[in-house]
Amino acid sequence: MSPRRNRPRGGDRGSRPSGEERDVTSVFGQRESWRGEDWLVRRIGGAAAAKHYRCPGCDQEIPPGVPHVVVWPEHNGADDRRHWHTACWNARDRRGAKEQRGRGAPRY
Repeated sequence: MSPRRNRPRGGDRGSRPSGEERDVTSVFGQRESWRGEDWLVRRIGGAAAAKHYRCPGCDQEIPPGVPHVVVWPEHNGADDRRHWHTACWNARDRRGAKEQRGRGAPRY
């Protein structure tokens, strides 16, 4: 007995839009507006989070294995990506991006 196929055979492969016709949000996540700009938001699961990141919302570290969101301005490209805690991104209107302190800066 052969294993069951989880994908339909053949099917209508022509119904998928080509690379140029696909919307950016179908590839990169969803589009949200904030501070007068459109931002692309991608949700990252815990298994895919493999590095340490610093959340600009709370200035705390996001350790590996913690689900979070990756956010970048739609028109500036992915070079301006920022990794936010999901709760910080959801509360971004109440808690804006914090100023980053230098190593030698006082903590107060």
